[in-house]
Amino acid sequence: MSDLVVIAFPDQESAFRARAEFLALQKDYLVEMEDVVVVTRAETGEVQLHQAVNLTAAGAVGGSIWGALIGLLFLNPLLGAAVGAGAGALGGSLADVGIEDAFLREVGGTLDGGGAALAVLLRKMTADRVIDRLSGLGGRVLQTSLPADIETRLRERIEGSGSAHPVPPPMPAPEMAAAPPPGLAGAPAAAPAPAVSTGQGGAQSET
Repeated sequence: MSDLVVIAFPDQESAFRARAEFLALQKDYLVEMEDVVVVTRAETGEVQLHQAVNLTAAGAVGGSIWGALIGLLFLNPLLGAAVGAGAGALGGSLADVGIEDAFLREVGGTLDGGGAALAVLLRKMTADRVIDRLSGLGGRVLQTSLPADIETRLRERIEGSGSAHPVPPPMPAPEMAAAPPPGLAGAPAAAPAPAVSTGQGGAQSET
């Protein structure tokens, strides 16, 4: 069973770079793709599909080869090649393989003007190594049919995650017990002096 991955990009160049990366992954035998298409939307709103492989042309070439072989059996290779090419082209145009064009055009209709998307249909994928290679693409995952855990890791790699170490809120200052007011130079305040009364004649006496 194949898995679909659709990634949106802010510009066409990024989408084509991502397609080149998937082609490199396939060359390294880390993925096996059934189809890969870049969808672009012009500023005017026009949606275009950029297929990596022309299935009709591929069918015509294949039909030519088989037609030539059949023609050789009947000692008329030119006739066999012509018939084979026609049959191959018809088969290639009618074969419903890969991602449906109608779905891709719907994806293109959701893009901003000047934006693009990459749609990949994967038969096989070495998830860990592929996800590492896709880090920093700068896109946004629109849709996948991958398992939930792999999709989450893919999103984090392509889109980037938030701060790994959030700043904690400031801790409240601890309350300090109230201390008695210090005296001069920090010494305890002196006890008040006893009251002094003045008698007649100006003599002082203690009470």
